[in-house]
Amino acid sequence: MPIFDISGDKLSAVEQKNFALEKDLQSLIEKNLETVFNCRFVASEFSTGAQHAGRIDSLALSEEDNPVIIEYKKVESSELINQSLFYLHWIQDHKGDFEIAVQKKLGNEAKVDWSDVRVICIAPNYKKYDLHAVQVMGANIELWKYRLFSNNSLYLEEVFHTTKSTASSTSVVPSDNGYKNPVMVEAGKKAALTRATATYTFDERLEGKSEQIHELTATIREFILGLDESIEEVPKKFYVAYKVSQNIACMEVKGKNIKLFLKLKPSDVPAGTKNYRDVTSIGHYGTGDIEFTVSSEAEFEPVKEFITMAYNKVGG
Repeated sequence: MPIFDISGDKLSAVEQKNFALEKDLQSLIEKNLETVFNCRFVASEFSTGAQHAGRIDSLALSEEDNPVIIEYKKVESSELINQSLFYLHWIQDHKGDFEIAVQKKLGNEAKVDWSDVRVICIAPNYKKYDLHAVQVMGANIELWKYRLFSNNSLYLEEVFHTTKSTASSTSVVPSDNGYKNPVMVEAGKKAALTRATATYTFDERLEGKSEQIHELTATIREFILGLDESIEEVPKKFYVAYKVSQNIACMEVKGKNIKLFLKLKPSDVPAGTKNYRDVTSIGHYGTGDIEFTVSSEAEFEPVKEFITMAYNKVGG
């Protein structure tokens, strides 16, 4: 993907380059994990022991306290995916080693949620055979492509994310005239491809809720997923997260309303905004310091601009 410098009304192509060393790419990402993936750094070149004789490039803890493995290559290589899958199975069998590393780096209060393990591969490109292989294997893995430019801009794009079929039975309901809303059809398709973490599903968040809350949830879900086809829906135990490289919004479905936690700062929300609360110092499920509580589509309408703002700030 070419990028261009803008000078007045003139465009000039920016030349691509590459990192001199693979370690340079690794160090840059490790020093900016919070900015890029909203993860906390745990360890670099983490040894898997003499028997397995490997070193995991980067270990981290996600914003939802899940283990994160990151592997890098500065050239196209099938070895990257094979290594990552090996380390995925290794860490699942050596949970204690990871938890010790987390507490050593982040403190004894740091907790690890093993309901999901995030594996991230970063390389300039991937062979089509590798993309097909990981799709067939169904491994829980993210493939990210990077481009480094001569003006010191770094471009990251997720080119593949394995999805696990959820147990959700959500369907698209025909409209009165017998035709399905194409936007809802697409949202339904995307929902069917979203990951289920552990045994959590989207429908579990709706159990026992009124028809009004079901409809409002569908409206919010449709809007967020419609922002970008790369947005992923991740059901959790108490909420549903919507993310690209990191969470944009978290939706907690209550009995009479829906709470939305957005990845924004309180200063991003004008004083006097209705249905808003700063929860920076208040314990809550989901990630994000901005809370909106909505109980109708009318109340949700003004929240859309803040969801879009959160999406843009994350770098969607």
